[in-house]
Amino acid sequence: MTKKPNVIVFFTDQQRWDTTGVHGNPLGLTPNFDRMAMEGTHVYNSFTCQPVCGPARSSLQTGKYATTTGCHVNGIPLSEDARTLAHYFNEAGYETGYIGKWHLASGTGAVPEHMRGGYRYWLASNCLELTSDAYDTVVYDNENEAVKLPGYRVDALTDAAIRYIDQKKDDPFFLFLSYLEPHHQNSWDNYPAPKGYEGRYGGGQYVPTDLAALGGTTHAHLAGYYGMVKRLDEALGRIQDALTSLNLYDDTIILFTSDHACHFKTRNYEYKRSCHESSIRVPTAFSGGFFRSGGRLQELVSLVDLPPTLLDAAGIPVPDDMQGRSILPLLSKETKEWPQEVLVQISESQVGRAIRTKRWKYSVTSPASNKGSSDQYIEDFLYDLQSDPYELNNLVASKYHASVREELRETLIRRMLEAGEEAPVILPADK
Repeated sequence: MTKKPNVIVFFTDQQRWDTTGVHGNPLGLTPNFDRMAMEGTHVYNSFTCQPVCGPARSSLQTGKYATTTGCHVNGIPLSEDARTLAHYFNEAGYETGYIGKWHLASGTGAVPEHMRGGYRYWLASNCLELTSDAYDTVVYDNENEAVKLPGYRVDALTDAAIRYIDQKKDDPFFLFLSYLEPHHQNSWDNYPAPKGYEGRYGGGQYVPTDLAALGGTTHAHLAGYYGMVKRLDEALGRIQDALTSLNLYDDTIILFTSDHACHFKTRNYEYKRSCHESSIRVPTAFSGGFFRSGGRLQELVSLVDLPPTLLDAAGIPVPDDMQGRSILPLLSKETKEWPQEVLVQISESQVGRAIRTKRWKYSVTSPASNKGSSDQYIEDFLYDLQSDPYELNNLVASKYHASVREELRETLIRRMLEAGEEAPVILPADK
């Protein structure tokens, strides 16, 4: 690259990893993401560190766990003292812009300037699901004036992003484009796809095994959900086309990821907030810059690893207090050292913790409620992902797996300590 790379974060909300073709979905929902993953770097094993909107977003903005940011449940604003991606890119001479859903301030709509995490251009809503609907997109500009954008919500935000890219094409920019889709519409608990799209994917054409086995709201909502995913992928293609037409594609890094996934009320009363793959595993890929022809990365990567990766790729020093780590040394083969598990902090539905290794999923829960952490947990789940990839057979009380639980218990406590938490007492499930 002859200049600082532009950086775009294409951020979806509540998107399962297995909506994508590169993860085996046969419906052709994501040709643009699939091409991006194959031509760039596909983070094959990508997981959120907090399966709920606000806490996950605090981690993606800061590179820190939600217990460190203080945003352990929705509704807790990100501290005004928190250093976000925008601050680091601002200091490196970038134009910074935020479009879409924020969910890190107080209130539902307009976000005061001091609560915008340092982003200079602003066209967003704190709780986009509460200030807009599928065909009624209302966001707020730099002056906190309400702006109604025309079109289906995905298209409306994409149009705004393309306008921003065109306006900033002569200067390096960092754009965070945050969609609501394929999150449900809270006001009527539905997944409103663009007109005509839901009908393409009805009739149970492809239902992931965990959803087929457990039911939930799958059969009512999956077709609409797939329709939303399809439109998001078309939006990704439009962004890629706009960059190409402006001769910016080769000078732009794109990160595609999501805050958490969706289990359609099969694991608890809601759509996320659990340790299961259907809550925590998300599609993630990079394109451009160091990520060209990066192949499929098999290491387990957490959401907290993405901010230091973006800074590293843009040539910006990674702060020592970030709790994630850049994946670039893995791509350049400069290191083979990488954690063998990811840590997940669970809140709102429970106070829980989990680790996910390449083979095992181990999760604990606390009797405490609505707190950031606890000093005591009880074993809740143990899954052997090698023999039970859809997590249908809980082994947490199996006497044959006592030694596995003991080892994973020690690993979980170690990871919690590394994340800045106190070492808890973890009681066996049979106590």
